[in-house]
Amino acid sequence: MRTSVRTAAALLAALTLSALGVTGTSSADESRRHSATAALEPVTDFGSNPGALSMYRYTPDGLGAGRPVVVVLHGCTQNAATYFDGAGWQQAADKHGFSVVAPQQETANNANRCFNWFQSGDTGRGSGEALSVRQMVDRTVRDLDADPSRVYVTGLSAGGGMTSALLAAYPDTFAGGGVIAGLPHGCATSLVGAYSCMNPGVSKTPDQWGDLVRAAHPVHTGPRPRVSVWHGTADTTVVPRNATESVKQWTNVLGADQTADATHQLPGGTTQSDYQDSDGQVAVRSYLVDGMNHGTPVKPGEGCGKAGAHFLDTVCSTSYLTRDWNLSN
Repeated sequence: MRTSVRTAAALLAALTLSALGVTGTSSADESRRHSATAALEPVTDFGSNPGALSMYRYTPDGLGAGRPVVVVLHGCTQNAATYFDGAGWQQAADKHGFSVVAPQQETANNANRCFNWFQSGDTGRGSGEALSVRQMVDRTVRDLDADPSRVYVTGLSAGGGMTSALLAAYPDTFAGGGVIAGLPHGCATSLVGAYSCMNPGVSKTPDQWGDLVRAAHPVHTGPRPRVSVWHGTADTTVVPRNATESVKQWTNVLGADQTADATHQLPGGTTQSDYQDSDGQVAVRSYLVDGMNHGTPVKPGEGCGKAGAHFLDTVCSTSYLTRDWNLSN
């Protein structure tokens, strides 16, 4: 299973990197990786690990029991430390008091470290990479006596696609998620389909998108995670249409309609749109960053991450995610 996945995923990664103009890991990426390595602790023996991922974790000094957990998923060509450091998650964890789990894709699974968001064997409940991430969460909750009702997940690009898959497959694990330059759950189940989803994108009705989420865990009757969707309007790698389709998907799942109930203008040319459920609670929140290309929005001048390849100096997405998830409480 892993061999066939590896072959398809490597080809998809090559196509993705061609679109990005990336030929390898930059010296800036290497610098970020080394600077963050000391902050992340490798964790082994966290479960059967069917997705063959590596687990890294950050625990702020003096973190008490009952605190939240945030899972952060890197993009293609990145690793756990690069994303943890570049997106500013250490600063956020220290400030607000939560642990961070940073899964890492390995080149044995994918030549360019893309999470395999388009392979059903890696995104389904109880299998592959999705189950590996769930096992990392379980290990962290046990080790740190963390609050299992306050576990969140976010990721960039392929990590954003895997975020969507995790929210669909494990609504009983995650209380919220942030999909950054990612894709709707179930958009693709093959290499060709994955590339079509990225660009030009795929359109479905809200019901069709919602059914894909509901089918991921058909017996689930409890609450589902709230979702935010982040995208740059100038993204040509994973086109902004994917943000529109993701909003359609999650508003359908969470009982909101397709018309925003409120909009707000934020720094960096960012438009926040809120979609409320029948109880008047924000179920889905969209953040569109005007003129931004493919990457995670950061704001180094405000102590939020480091600008570089796929870390774009516009607005601090990490700060807004922690706000939306009430992580300071």
